[in-house]
Amino acid sequence: MIYYKTDEEIELIRISSLLVGKTLAEVARHIRPGVTTEELDKVAETFIRDHGAVPGFKGYGGFPATLCISVNEVVVHGIPGKQALKDGDLVSVDCGVILNGFYGDSAYSFAVGEVTEEVRLLMDRTKESLYLGIKAAQPGKRTGDIGYEIQTYVESFGYSVVRDLVGHGLGRHLHEKPEVPNFGKRGAGTMLQPGLVICIEPMINLGRRQVVQERDGWTIRTADRRPSAHYEHAIAIREGKTEILSSFDEIEKVLESQKQTLN
Repeated sequence: MIYYKTDEEIELIRISSLLVGKTLAEVARHIRPGVTTEELDKVAETFIRDHGAVPGFKGYGGFPATLCISVNEVVVHGIPGKQALKDGDLVSVDCGVILNGFYGDSAYSFAVGEVTEEVRLLMDRTKESLYLGIKAAQPGKRTGDIGYEIQTYVESFGYSVVRDLVGHGLGRHLHEKPEVPNFGKRGAGTMLQPGLVICIEPMINLGRRQVVQERDGWTIRTADRRPSAHYEHAIAIREGKTEILSSFDEIEKVLESQKQTLN
């Protein structure tokens, strides 16, 4: 069953999703070679609780942490721990919060220090594919239209789309109907109608699309151990338009300021 949201509910999801963006910006301030993923997780949990919210992932299905931190070949659901980030790492951070009874959910991929040109392009093009997917998510279109735009764009560069994991509806539950694949055919799938709130989250591999799950029951990595990037926005379908509820603005302000400091 699909739950369509009222305008008031959409605003509450927006508030939650904007807090996720601010949390990811706070995490971005601490991403550097030598920091452990566990330390980043503590930063996020403290920030979320200080803002009157609860981590949305911690305890969800038994997940033990506030953030999913996925390094290099890990696609999603990486568990924070003692792993120290290294110069040249690609780290995808996925975060959820619960505030006023509604979830916010968003993800961003970060470069640790200097990454290779190949990895930088993968990141840039994965983020671009997210916005192409959002542009396709117009009222009256279908989920297949979103997946088609993402898939055709990234495959034109020789990348591959993870098929085993998809975007989803968002609201009082973290994962609601419908599923939103990052591949598909135009005109196929669920129709996008006003009141629908979904997360679009391309997970794009530099190599082949096959993934494997590690023994911890959570960590998903590429089968060929080549890097993967992940970006996610929550969006709302309104009458005659689509709105992005989450935001990368705060994150990108931090990244820009770090860049200027280095220069």
